[in-house]
Amino acid sequence: MRRVALVTGAARGIGRAIAQDLAQDHDVAITWRSTDPDALLQTGPDILAIRADLTHPDSPQSIVDQVIGRFGRLDVIVNNAGLVVATPVDEMDIAAHRSLFETNLTGPAALLSAALPHLEPGAAIVNISSINAALPPLGAVAYGASKAALNLWTRGMAKELGPKGIRVNAVAPGAINTPEKPRSKELTDAFVKETALGRPGTPEDIAKAVRFLATDQAGFITGEILAVSGGYRL
Repeated sequence: MRRVALVTGAARGIGRAIAQDLAQDHDVAITWRSTDPDALLQTGPDILAIRADLTHPDSPQSIVDQVIGRFGRLDVIVNNAGLVVATPVDEMDIAAHRSLFETNLTGPAALLSAALPHLEPGAAIVNISSINAALPPLGAVAYGASKAALNLWTRGMAKELGPKGIRVNAVAPGAINTPEKPRSKELTDAFVKETALGRPGTPEDIAKAVRFLATDQAGFITGEILAVSGGYRL
């Protein structure tokens, strides 16, 4: 029986690459909020696309119900949906801080809580974090803090769910250029200069790491934060 994967925020960029990769041998559901998922569905017409705002209190349960209703099971959750907002210290914006943590931490926690009754031993959770959890970005420290909180939550959930046979890990991307939002040449060159492998990352680089952690190839790995950054700032 094919395993079922749910990838949040998968209409574009890293999320879309993850969904396309997993769809090779998984039944896949995605969530999307504002970006139309037609480009993904053209390559994967059997993918279940659910429009949802993960910060809405009713969304996690509704998403899980739709996945179970369509596929009858759920084996992999990839918490990719995220928010990046500038939060300069001299312009305190409480709403921006709240949105960051609601999207980047509370959303994954609520989704896991809703899905837990359906997760069997062997299930895997993969959270998409960021190297900014350890290397705080100037002008966007709250974003880095929200990802640092996600890392701690990842390890905590691994400890709590390990006895149930459920693994919880995270992937922390470095500088990833996406087709929809490529960085300027100047900014890309600055990142590449500080990257050991001498190139920016691609969404497919992250998708391959997610696949590894989501499958039985990583069956004895849990509570880990896997940096996929090309050796950024080594």
